[in-house]
Amino acid sequence: MIRGLVSLIALVVLALGYRAWFSDVGYFAVAAMESRVAEQKAITQAIASENDELMHEVIGLQHTLLAVESRARTDLGMVKEGESFFLVVDAD
Repeated sequence: MIRGLVSLIALVVLALGYRAWFSDVGYFAVAAMESRVAEQKAITQAIASENDELMHEVIGLQHTLLAVESRARTDLGMVKEGESFFLVVDAD
């Protein structure tokens, strides 16, 4: 009788231990999920930083005509009326 009860308790403990370690809500699943959450937080932080930079640039372009002019000169190669543009090409 006692041996059967001990065996039953051991079987229950093993079943619960297996579930606590290896089920979809067990230790290893939680550790994997925490790892994915940390990775996603790093990605989100990088995107948020990039968004902040772009927002500052947009605000600058909205409020300053000089910023728009500078952007047009560097990105589009535009020049003002009356200016001369010289393109120097290397011999290589």
